[in-house]
Amino acid sequence: MTDQSAWVTERFEEHRTRLRAVAYRMLGSHSEAEDAVQEAWLRISRADTSVVENMAAWLTTVVARVCLNMLRSRESRREEPLDLHMPDPIISNESRVDPEHEALLADSVGLALMVVLDTLPPAERLAFVLHDMFAVPFEDIAPMIDRSPAAARQLASRARRRVQGQAPAPDPDLSRQREVVDAFLAAARNGDFDALVAVLDPDVVLRADGGATRARYTVAIHGGRAVAGQAVLAQRLAPFARPALVNGTAGVVTVAAGRVVSVMGFTVKHGKIVAIDVLYDPERLADLDLTVLDDAP
Repeated sequence: MTDQSAWVTERFEEHRTRLRAVAYRMLGSHSEAEDAVQEAWLRISRADTSVVENMAAWLTTVVARVCLNMLRSRESRREEPLDLHMPDPIISNESRVDPEHEALLADSVGLALMVVLDTLPPAERLAFVLHDMFAVPFEDIAPMIDRSPAAARQLASRARRRVQGQAPAPDPDLSRQREVVDAFLAAARNGDFDALVAVLDPDVVLRADGGATRARYTVAIHGGRAVAGQAVLAQRLAPFARPALVNGTAGVVTVAAGRVVSVMGFTVKHGKIVAIDVLYDPERLADLDLTVLDDAP
């Protein structure tokens, strides 16, 4: 290995966690994010880096281009538009957040935000993620999507409006978030419809992804009373809910008879639940590593 290639390898490893964070926000999939970073490394290892002035920015650009290609390929393979897809959740223990998870979620990427990002066209998603989350200038983003900097700015602005409308920033106080979620779970366990309505925002949205085998149960439900009705129906599962951080916000993982039944992320705004995002696709849940929820350090 030459001195130059050794230096490039060191810089890549130094930035790997950040590059995975870029890829996760772009793709919403842990495995695809890892594939994207690996593909980026193959390209980087073959490239002439002697003229690169800003290695961190260049590495981000390479990973972003790989992710953009993957998003476009994903979109072209879909026979029908995907109404609702829950991105892979990042599950952490509330009492001790894994440092790598913390790095992935440094900009508060709640599950609701990831759901909205998944509905954006590839170029729009790239412009928003790179600029708003990683402070990449529009002058650097524009060539990736064959647009002018002004057009890239418009794409990011359009994405920002959708995100702000559908995935409001949660209250920053995690302990307060947990109080509200615990009140929701207590009301669900007791089948207390009025108490459920009381902790839900009137315009709350419940999004649930049951996967391909449960496609008819993949739904979006709007309104406090409608969502409360669904929570009452699911009250038999409430006793099995374990507290967890789901993408950095208060959430729960439901485990019954040693099997993960669902992962729920909550968005709490002004003391009310404004969004509940549920993954209960058995195939994807089976792949989750929940050892992070164990009490032992």
